[in-house]
Amino acid sequence: MAHSETALILAERSVPRYTSYPTAPHFSPAVDAATVAGWLGDLPESATLSLYLHVPFCSAICNYCGCTTKAVMRDEPLERYAATLEREIGLVAGLTRARRVTHLHWGGGTPGLLGPVRLKRLRRILGERFDLAPGGEHAIELDPRNIDEALAGALAETGVTRASLGVQDLNHHVQQGIGRVQPFETVERATRLLREAGVAAINLDLLYGLPGQSVDDARRTARLAASLDPSRLAIFGYAHVPWLKAHQRLIDASALPGAAERMAQADAARAELERRGYEAIGLDHFARPDDDLARAARRGDMRRNFQGYTTDVADALIPLGASSIGRLPAGFAQNAADVAGWRRAVEAGVLPVTKGLALTPDDILRARAIERLMCDFAIDFGALALDGAGDAAALDDATPELDRLQSDGVLTREGRRVTMTPRGRPFVRLAAAAFDRYLRASAAKHSVAV
Repeated sequence: MAHSETALILAERSVPRYTSYPTAPHFSPAVDAATVAGWLGDLPESATLSLYLHVPFCSAICNYCGCTTKAVMRDEPLERYAATLEREIGLVAGLTRARRVTHLHWGGGTPGLLGPVRLKRLRRILGERFDLAPGGEHAIELDPRNIDEALAGALAETGVTRASLGVQDLNHHVQQGIGRVQPFETVERATRLLREAGVAAINLDLLYGLPGQSVDDARRTARLAASLDPSRLAIFGYAHVPWLKAHQRLIDASALPGAAERMAQADAARAELERRGYEAIGLDHFARPDDDLARAARRGDMRRNFQGYTTDVADALIPLGASSIGRLPAGFAQNAADVAGWRRAVEAGVLPVTKGLALTPDDILRARAIERLMCDFAIDFGALALDGAGDAAALDDATPELDRLQSDGVLTREGRRVTMTPRGRPFVRLAAAAFDRYLRASAAKHSVAV
C-alpha cells in the first residue's frame, strides 16, 4: 500500500505508547514507600488485585531490547532474587486487606530463568498470602530458546494459563542483526512442549522496523508465526532509543528501515494475519475470534495497561520485583530499578518504591479518554462526564490538535465525538497525545508513531 507524504510525516512523530497515563517519564520521588503503603491500606477487602512480578534477568541481552533486564550467567543471583521476591510478597500482603487475585503476570527479562523449583515455590507463597481466583488468568513471558519439558511441566503445574513467546523475526539475517538467533524450529518446539504440558493459550510477539528487515521478511515472519496457531499475536514497531538503552548502539542505525518501509512492513504483516483469520485488536494486537481479548474488543470493554491490551479489570495492579510498575486507584508506583536497591528496601521491611504519581481528577479523566481511544478507535469525551469521570469540557484543549489530525484525514470529529478513520488507525497514538496535558510541557523523547 502506498502512503502519502502526510502519512509519512505523521509516522515519524515521537509520541508515547500510552500503556499508562500519565506516562512513566512523569513519575517523581514525591510518591514514596509510605505513600504507597497508605494506598494499599486504603484498598477495601472486596478489591480485586492483579499481580505483576518482574524478573530482570536474561541469559544474554539482545541488541534491540528495550526492557529493564541484565544478563546473568550464575544461579546465585536468581536464587537470591527469588528469595527477596518471597519477602516482598509477604510485605505487600501485610499492608492490604484485599486478597482476591484475578490476574497474575510474570514479565521480564526472562522469568523462566528462575526455573521449575523456584517458580513452583513462588507460586506456593502467592497462594498462601493471596486468594488466587479460580478461572483467573495466569500469564508468563518466555524466551523460546529456554523452554524444555521440565519448565513447561512446571508452568502447567503452577497453573499458568497463557504463555507469551518473544519471536520478533523469523529470518536468519534479521536475527543476526538484532543479536537473537532463534530458528523457526525452536519456536515450533517451544509451543509444542507448552501445549503438551497443558498450557493451551499461546501468544507470539513480533517486531517490524528491525535492521535489515524487508516487507517480505515481515510477511514471512507473520505467515510462519500464524502457522503455529497461536491464540494471539502482537506486532510492535521496534523503538530505537539508544539514548535510553545503550546496548541498542550495537545496531547499525543506517540499516534501519525508514518510515515508508516500516509502514509497509506493518501493513504486510497485518494483511497476512487477517488473511489467516485473526481479528485486528486495537493498535497492534491480533486474536482468534474465540479468544477472550477478541470478545472484549467486540464488547467495548478491553483495557490497556503496562502489558499492552488486556482483559484485566482488577481494581489494583500491584508491582512486585525490581523496576515493576503498578497502578492503584490513587496513583502509580514504581519499584527501584536496580536490584540492589530493591533488595535493600525489602530486607529492611520497606516497600521498594522509588517514584510514582498521585492521580488528580483531571489525570483520571484524561486516562479514561486515552484508554478508550486506544482500545476502541473512537470516543465521545463529552459522554465521559455522564459516567462520573469529571467535567468533559476540560478536555476541549485537545480540540486544536484533533482538528489538525482531522485535516490530515486521520480522524473525524463531530463536537466531542472522535472517530479514527480506517487509514488513520495506525496513528491513534497521535490522537491520544492530543489529550496528554503532560506531553506539551515535556522534553522526554519517545518512539516514533508507527
